[in-house]
Amino acid sequence: MQYKKDKYANKISMLGLGCMRFSTNKAETERMILRAIEGGVNFFDTAYIYPGSEKTLGEILAKHNKRKDVFISTKLPFGKCRKYEDFDRYFNEQLDRLKTDYIDYYFLHNISGFAQWKTYKELGIERWIAEKKESGKIRQIGFSYHGNTKDFIKIIDDYDWEFTMIQYNYSDEFYQAGVVGLKHAGAKGIPVFIMEPLLGGRLATGLPKAAVNIFRKAENGRSPAEWAFRWLWNQPEVTMVLSGMNSEHIMNLNLDAVKRFSPLTGEELKVYDDVIAEFKKAYKINCTGCDYCLPCPKGINIPSCFSAYNNSFSQSYYVGLRLYILTTAAVSNESLSPSKCTNCGICEKKCPQNIKIREQLKAVTKRFEPVPVRAGLKIIKKIMS
Repeated sequence: MQYKKDKYANKISMLGLGCMRFSTNKAETERMILRAIEGGVNFFDTAYIYPGSEKTLGEILAKHNKRKDVFISTKLPFGKCRKYEDFDRYFNEQLDRLKTDYIDYYFLHNISGFAQWKTYKELGIERWIAEKKESGKIRQIGFSYHGNTKDFIKIIDDYDWEFTMIQYNYSDEFYQAGVVGLKHAGAKGIPVFIMEPLLGGRLATGLPKAAVNIFRKAENGRSPAEWAFRWLWNQPEVTMVLSGMNSEHIMNLNLDAVKRFSPLTGEELKVYDDVIAEFKKAYKINCTGCDYCLPCPKGINIPSCFSAYNNSFSQSYYVGLRLYILTTAAVSNESLSPSKCTNCGICEKKCPQNIKIREQLKAVTKRFEPVPVRAGLKIIKKIMS
């Protein structure tokens, strides 16, 4: 394992385990966590709103007496907080779930702009943080961010933060906080942790074939995922990269990747330009599949619809259509077509990517349900009924 240092010179593994997408197989998750620790991973990131994640992580670490061997980070669900007392209510529940009496790195979760940070302050978050740090229950405080660069910089400059987390990958250096925000935080000595390094897996297994071939020609033996990690590890301002691994096999691949990482050459950096060009031809909706937009009141599986749409460009129309039919049950009488969207807008308020979901659902419907396709689906429905 290779390590970098946080604000207080604590060594953090350059590869961290993102716990949002744990396997439903708890035994597999247990093996993966133990393999991660064995391989030198010491940063485990979870959140209150990740279903079952905190509890699973806490139980496994306690069972194997590994709590003191790792750093735990988790996040305050600010969207659920209405008053000062709510901070303690959720925090104490998190300590209980995680079977610990302190959190190493505590995030204010999913800040989308300076106005939201201002609301935190009005509720008394600064006083609450000071109390928790004085008691030792929180070792370091930071925030995860999904907003524009300008507000990110304002928030960074408004408080004595000890770390931050941004969404960042080679597919778009200027998205959200972006490279400008990354360098601003780095210049102030604030460690930056990276989420969605693979854009919800799309930079690992969903690249257009042309992009995959570019990587293969450049160097055999390195997967697209490893290329994505290398781009991030190559930047001095990046302290740690979170990967949402959900199997021991993927863990082993990523451990090998970080073990053999070395700075990129000039020729290797040029490879990314060609890959990005192919990627942007194919991917139309920048959805990471985080599922924050769900549940939809009409039952529409928004992330899966977007995945089918993107696949129809990156792979082929028929691959995308097949995924769409499976996602929406389009050939059944209980179809959950995006055409059933009532334009309520609930999903857009919860989307950390600020995707214009309602507008994009119309694009999905137009692509997959033109008149000829709709007629074909009706025939299939009749045959099946």
